[in-house]
Amino acid sequence: MPIIELTDLSAPGAGLFYHLTDAQLRSRQEPEKGVFIAEGPKVVLSALDAGYEPLSLLMRRKMVAAQGAAIIRRCGDIPVYTAEDAVLAELTGFKLQRSWVLCAMRRPPLRKAEDVIRGAHRVAVLEGITEPSNVGAIFRSAAALGADAILLTPTCCDPLHRRAVRVCMGSVFLVPWARTGEDNAFPLLKAAGFCTVGLALRENCLTLDDPRLPETDKLAIYLGTEDTGLTDATIAQCDDIAKIPMAAGIDSLNVAAAAAIAFWQLRRTSPAHP
Repeated sequence: MPIIELTDLSAPGAGLFYHLTDAQLRSRQEPEKGVFIAEGPKVVLSALDAGYEPLSLLMRRKMVAAQGAAIIRRCGDIPVYTAEDAVLAELTGFKLQRSWVLCAMRRPPLRKAEDVIRGAHRVAVLEGITEPSNVGAIFRSAAALGADAILLTPTCCDPLHRRAVRVCMGSVFLVPWARTGEDNAFPLLKAAGFCTVGLALRENCLTLDDPRLPETDKLAIYLGTEDTGLTDATIAQCDDIAKIPMAAGIDSLNVAAAAAIAFWQLRRTSPAHP
């Protein structure tokens, strides 16, 4: 495959690494024609293992003959752009790490929510979470702590946003996910036999350590936006509302931290699924 040395911003084909925003890379009408950027060797290899299609690489010159060589072989005959560290830092605006590499990859076709939750027992529903690092952290916790699938409302951040992919360390390639579309997910989840529990601060609600919750066979956990939490409409439709017991004077946690606690606490406790 061609190794292309970059010296300025005019190289054809390399502009998607530093000219285009995540929104510009994404095609809402035809997602399979869109692109996302994977950053770091582990994340790139995780995407390749999951069957994602690489389009081009951008890496430090030192990486080409070192750790990046294995990635280049895995990617096949695609352009590999490289340059001195000073040029790459200027092009991308990133602080370069020792094993720095970016890979432009084809976005997969969007999956249907009903397909994603089929066979699942623990589903996270993200409502309007807009910070990419929070979405990425939630995906990482979901992969580590046994959530089977994630549904995202239309206003939720793109899980393939560059920062979300970086924070989740490739977990977005492991946990099945889908958008809920214009309608909320309650009818779909109800039809599939899920009990819905929303994480919110409400008087007289359950605490997350209520022993009945982990015993529920199919549980969908609703997590709300960073500033205001779940909407009143969502809270009204949930079967149960639960809160994390906390010390006096502290009323809430970051949504990603709350999600990690919820995934662990609400994991299934039946003998077949410890």
